[in-house]
Amino acid sequence: MTEGQIIDALRDGLWAGFVVSLPILTVALVVGVAIGLFQALTSIQEMTLTFVPKLGAIAITYWICMGFMADTLIDLWRDRLIPLIAGG
Repeated sequence: MTEGQIIDALRDGLWAGFVVSLPILTVALVVGVAIGLFQALTSIQEMTLTFVPKLGAIAITYWICMGFMADTLIDLWRDRLIPLIAGG
């Protein structure tokens, strides 16, 4: 394996990690901002108010996007990493 192939594989792996984590991070950001706005408007400073809804939204998003995430990682392994391991 050449240095260029290693760098390309690392770049593809980082890109796949970014794409896989994007739905969950986006939902966490949106729910966090919405809850923060709600807390600022109502002056409620309850710690569980930020944690529980965000955890629920992340769990639902993970459940919905699980197939997409698995397909992305399987494609990375099948199309990029396994041929490198096999020597192609």
